[in-house]
Amino acid sequence: MITGSFVDNTPFVRIAIGWGRSVQTPLVVLDTGLTGDLQVTPKIARELDLEVIGATEARIASGDVVRVPVAIALAAMEGMTQTIQVIISESIPLVGIGFLSKFEYKAILDCKDKTVVLERKK
Repeated sequence: MITGSFVDNTPFVRIAIGWGRSVQTPLVVLDTGLTGDLQVTPKIARELDLEVIGATEARIASGDVVRVPVAIALAAMEGMTQTIQVIISESIPLVGIGFLSKFEYKAILDCKDKTVVLERKK
C-alpha cells in the first residue's frame, strides 16, 4: 500500500522513476484525467537522462491539444518494476490512470480526511 496526502485540494503521491543509473522519487499529482502513465518536467527528464523517442498529442487543461515529447523510463512501486511512457512537459509532474493500471493499483481518495491510498488489487 502506498499512501499520499492532499495539499489544499490536490492529491499527491511519491513514485520512484529511473533510467540508466539515475533514480528520482518525485512527488506527483494523482491526475485521473491523465490517461497516460507519467508526466515530468524537462528538468527531471534531463536529470534522469531520458531519451526522447517521439512525440504524442496531449489535451491540456484549457482543452487545447499540443504535441509533447515522449520518453521511456522504469518505475518501481512496492518491489514491482514496469516500463512506462513519460510525457515531458513544463507542467507539474502528474501520474495518470495508465501508470496505476500497469501496477494494478486502485486509488482511494478521501476528500473529507484529505488522504490518498494506492492499493494493489488482490
